Amino acid sequence: MPLLSRRGGPAQGTPADLLAVGLGNPGGEYKGTRHNVGAEVIDRLAERHGARLKRAVGRALSTEVKLGGRLLVLAQPGVFMNLSGETVAPLVRRYCPDDIARLVVVHDELDLEPGRLKVKVGGGLAGHNGLKSIKAHLHSDAFLRVRLGVGKPPGRQAGADHVLRRPGKAERAELDVAVADAADAVELLLTEGPARAMNRYNT
Repeated sequence: MPLLSRRGGPAQGTPADLLAVGLGNPGGEYKGTRHNVGAEVIDRLAERHGARLKRAVGRALSTEVKLGGRLLVLAQPGVFMNLSGETVAPLVRRYCPDDIARLVVVHDELDLEPGRLKVKVGGGLAGHNGLKSIKAHLHSDAFLRVRLGVGKPPGRQAGADHVLRRPGKAERAELDVAVADAADAVELLLTEGPARAMNRYNT
Protein backbone atom coordinates (compact mmCIF):
# COMPACT_ATOMS: atom_id res chain seq x y z
CA MET A 1 0.00 0.00 0.00
CA PRO A 2 1.40 3.46 -0.88
CA LEU A 3 2.65 5.44 2.11
CA LEU A 4 0.22 8.18 3.19
CA SER A 5 -2.11 7.54 0.24
CA ARG A 6 -5.06 9.89 -0.05
CA ARG A 7 -8.53 8.65 0.67
CA GLY A 8 -10.02 7.01 -2.39
CA GLY A 9 -6.72 6.28 -4.14
CA PRO A 10 -2.97 6.70 -4.27
CA ALA A 11 -1.19 10.03 -4.34
CA GLN A 12 -1.07 11.94 -7.61
CA GLY A 13 1.82 13.70 -9.31
CA THR A 14 5.18 12.82 -10.78
CA PRO A 15 7.30 11.02 -8.17
CA ALA A 16 10.43 12.89 -7.12
CA ASP A 17 13.83 11.27 -6.94
CA LEU A 18 14.36 13.44 -3.86
CA LEU A 19 12.08 15.77 -1.90
CA ALA A 20 14.19 18.28 0.05
CA VAL A 21 12.40 20.26 2.77
CA GLY A 22 14.19 23.06 4.60
CA LEU A 23 12.73 23.98 7.99
CA GLY A 24 12.22 27.49 9.30
CA ASN A 25 9.65 29.95 10.56
CA PRO A 26 7.77 32.21 8.12
CA GLY A 27 7.90 35.99 8.31
CA GLY A 28 10.54 38.66 8.09
CA GLU A 29 11.17 38.72 11.84
CA TYR A 30 12.65 35.21 11.62
CA LYS A 31 14.75 35.74 8.52
CA GLY A 32 18.43 35.20 9.26
CA THR A 33 17.85 33.46 12.60
CA ARG A 34 19.59 30.21 13.49
CA HIS A 35 16.30 28.32 13.34
CA ASN A 36 15.89 29.22 9.66
CA VAL A 37 19.14 27.86 8.25
CA GLY A 38 17.28 24.87 6.79
CA ALA A 39 15.02 27.15 4.80
CA GLU A 40 18.09 29.11 3.66
CA VAL A 41 19.50 25.94 2.09
CA ILE A 42 16.36 25.58 -0.03
CA ASP A 43 16.62 29.23 -1.09
CA ARG A 44 20.26 28.61 -2.06
CA LEU A 45 19.38 25.54 -4.13
CA ALA A 46 16.51 27.31 -5.88
CA GLU A 47 18.79 30.24 -6.74
CA ARG A 48 21.52 27.87 -7.91
CA HIS A 49 19.14 26.19 -10.37
CA GLY A 50 17.33 29.33 -11.51
CA ALA A 51 14.05 28.26 -9.89
CA ARG A 52 11.47 30.15 -7.88
CA LEU A 53 9.54 28.83 -4.90
CA LYS A 54 5.77 29.11 -5.32
CA ARG A 55 2.75 28.32 -3.19
CA ALA A 56 2.01 24.60 -3.34
CA VAL A 57 0.15 21.83 -1.52
CA GLY A 58 -0.36 22.09 2.22
CA ARG A 59 0.57 25.81 2.42
CA ALA A 60 4.14 24.94 1.49
CA LEU A 61 6.35 26.80 -0.96
CA SER A 62 7.96 24.51 -3.51
CA THR A 63 9.57 24.19 -6.91
CA GLU A 64 10.89 21.39 -9.10
CA VAL A 65 14.35 21.26 -10.69
CA LYS A 66 16.24 18.65 -12.67
CA LEU A 67 19.78 17.56 -11.92
CA GLY A 68 21.44 14.87 -14.02
CA GLY A 69 18.06 13.77 -15.31
CA ARG A 70 16.70 13.36 -11.76
CA LEU A 71 13.77 15.29 -10.31
CA LEU A 72 14.60 17.29 -7.17
CA VAL A 73 11.69 18.97 -5.39
CA LEU A 74 12.63 21.88 -3.12
CA ALA A 75 10.19 22.93 -0.41
CA GLN A 76 9.71 25.08 2.66
CA PRO A 77 6.75 24.32 4.96
CA GLY A 78 5.49 27.92 5.09
CA VAL A 79 4.13 27.40 8.63
CA PHE A 80 5.68 27.72 12.08
CA MET A 81 8.29 25.14 12.97
CA ASN A 82 6.16 23.10 15.36
CA LEU A 83 3.52 22.63 12.62
CA SER A 84 5.96 21.50 9.92
CA GLY A 85 4.42 18.05 9.60
CA GLU A 86 1.10 19.53 8.49
CA THR A 87 2.68 20.67 5.25
CA VAL A 88 5.34 17.99 4.82
CA ALA A 89 2.78 15.16 4.84
CA PRO A 90 0.90 16.43 1.74
CA LEU A 91 4.23 16.92 -0.05
CA VAL A 92 5.21 13.33 0.74
CA ARG A 93 1.83 12.10 -0.51
CA ARG A 94 2.42 13.89 -3.77
CA TYR A 95 6.09 13.26 -4.42
CA CYS A 96 7.30 10.15 -2.58
CA PRO A 97 4.36 8.19 -1.15
CA ASP A 98 6.05 4.80 -1.55
CA ASP A 99 9.48 5.62 -0.13
CA ILE A 100 9.99 7.97 2.80
CA ALA A 101 13.75 7.56 2.35
CA ARG A 102 13.41 9.94 -0.62
CA LEU A 103 12.53 12.74 1.80
CA VAL A 104 15.43 14.77 3.20
CA VAL A 105 14.76 17.34 5.92
CA VAL A 106 17.32 20.14 6.31
CA HIS A 107 17.35 21.68 9.79
CA ASP A 108 19.33 23.48 12.49
CA GLU A 109 21.06 21.34 15.13
CA LEU A 110 21.97 22.45 18.65
CA ASP A 111 24.19 19.40 19.22
CA LEU A 112 26.65 20.42 16.49
CA GLU A 113 28.98 23.40 16.74
CA PRO A 114 28.22 26.37 14.48
CA GLY A 115 28.99 25.62 10.86
CA ARG A 116 29.36 21.85 11.34
CA LEU A 117 27.37 19.69 8.92
CA LYS A 118 26.23 16.08 9.14
CA VAL A 119 24.02 13.80 7.09
CA LYS A 120 21.84 11.27 8.88
CA VAL A 121 19.43 8.47 7.96
CA GLY A 122 16.51 8.19 10.39
CA GLY A 123 17.10 8.02 14.14
CA GLY A 124 16.40 10.35 17.04
CA LEU A 125 14.91 13.82 16.84
CA ALA A 126 17.16 15.56 19.42
CA GLY A 127 14.19 17.53 20.77
CA HIS A 128 13.68 19.41 17.48
CA ASN A 129 10.05 20.51 17.27
CA GLY A 130 9.99 20.54 13.48
CA LEU A 131 11.24 16.95 13.30
CA LYS A 132 8.77 15.91 16.02
CA SER A 133 5.88 17.31 13.99
CA ILE A 134 7.05 15.59 10.81
CA LYS A 135 7.39 12.24 12.55
CA ALA A 136 3.95 12.61 14.12
CA HIS A 137 2.31 13.20 10.72
CA LEU A 138 4.32 10.63 8.75
CA HIS A 139 4.26 8.02 11.54
CA SER A 140 7.92 7.36 10.76
CA ASP A 141 11.34 8.85 11.40
CA ALA A 142 13.06 6.96 8.56
CA PHE A 143 13.57 10.09 6.44
CA LEU A 144 17.00 11.57 5.67
CA ARG A 145 18.33 14.63 7.48
CA VAL A 146 20.95 17.25 6.71
CA ARG A 147 21.88 18.75 10.08
CA LEU A 148 23.42 22.24 10.27
CA GLY A 149 25.13 23.04 13.55
CA VAL A 150 24.17 26.24 15.36
CA GLY A 151 25.79 25.32 18.68
CA LYS A 152 24.41 25.20 22.18
CA PRO A 153 23.12 28.38 23.84
CA PRO A 154 25.63 30.26 26.00
CA GLY A 155 25.28 30.29 29.77
CA ARG A 156 21.74 29.78 30.97
CA GLN A 157 20.07 30.96 27.79
CA ALA A 158 17.21 28.71 26.69
CA GLY A 159 17.59 26.74 23.48
CA ALA A 160 14.49 28.38 22.01
CA ASP A 161 15.89 31.86 22.62
CA HIS A 162 19.20 30.83 21.05
CA VAL A 163 17.77 29.48 17.80
CA LEU A 164 15.33 32.37 17.38
CA ARG A 165 18.13 34.96 17.44
CA ARG A 166 20.38 36.07 14.62
CA PRO A 167 24.03 35.06 14.99
CA GLY A 168 26.89 37.52 15.22
CA LYS A 169 29.02 38.43 12.22
CA ALA A 170 31.66 35.70 12.68
CA GLU A 171 29.10 32.95 13.26
CA ARG A 172 27.01 34.21 10.35
CA ALA A 173 30.03 33.77 8.07
CA GLU A 174 30.43 30.18 9.31
CA LEU A 175 26.75 29.48 8.73
CA ASP A 176 26.88 30.92 5.22
CA VAL A 177 29.59 28.41 4.34
CA ALA A 178 27.56 25.62 5.97
CA VAL A 179 24.44 26.58 4.01
CA ALA A 180 26.37 26.28 0.75
CA ASP A 181 27.84 22.95 1.88
CA ALA A 182 24.38 21.70 2.86
CA ALA A 183 23.09 22.58 -0.60
CA ASP A 184 25.93 20.50 -2.01
CA ALA A 185 24.99 17.66 0.37
CA VAL A 186 21.39 17.65 -0.87
CA GLU A 187 22.61 17.41 -4.46
CA LEU A 188 24.97 14.57 -3.51
CA LEU A 189 22.10 12.71 -1.81
CA LEU A 190 20.18 13.01 -5.06
CA THR A 191 22.94 11.94 -7.41
CA GLU A 192 24.99 9.44 -5.37
CA GLY A 193 22.91 8.47 -2.33
CA PRO A 194 23.13 8.60 1.47
CA ALA A 195 26.23 6.41 1.92
CA ARG A 196 28.35 8.67 -0.26
CA ALA A 197 26.98 11.82 1.37
CA MET A 198 27.60 10.56 4.89
CA ASN A 199 31.11 9.48 3.97
CA ARG A 200 31.89 12.97 2.67
CA TYR A 201 30.28 15.11 5.34
CA ASN A 202 30.37 13.03 8.54
CA THR A 203 34.12 12.37 8.70
